Amino acid sequence: MAEKQSVSVERLIAASAEQIFDVLSDPSRHCEIDGSGSLVRMTSSHTRLALGSTFSMRVHLGVTYPTKNRVLEFEENRLIAWAHWNGHRWRYELEPTDDGGTLVRETFVWGTARWPRVMELTGYDKKNVPFMEATLERLAAIFETPPPATPDTDTDNAA
Repeated sequence: MAEKQSVSVERLIAASAEQIFDVLSDPSRHCEIDGSGSLVRMTSSHTRLALGSTFSMRVHLGVTYPTKNRVLEFEENRLIAWAHWNGHRWRYELEPTDDGGTLVRETFVWGTARWPRVMELTGYDKKNVPFMEATLERLAAIFETPPPATPDTDTDNAA
């Protein structure tokens, strides 16, 4: 879905679309990957999301408040998007790559909001780019964590 009033970021992540989708469709993991730092905690059940699912969380943007989201777009292992009361949307599209990784595109759509012009005038629309970049970085870190260091096995210098 191409939207005039949207902004997207992309990142190639070394994990399958299925693995990534499992994280995105688990609302209990949203605070873990949130790059904005505004998600405080989940307040609803931790059931896997599907089309029409709702989930609630506490958000902190100057003040802490509850918000309820509804999944509006859903295609297993390929697409998930949700919105809250104002109607702006967060969308994740997953495109598997030939090397077993996945191109993840996060899009913030404010054209679906009740008051899109207010979001533009306050700059809220553009403020999301670095947050989305940080979210994809945190999502990638789940799968791209380097293996633990092993002790030096150099035996040539053994006494």
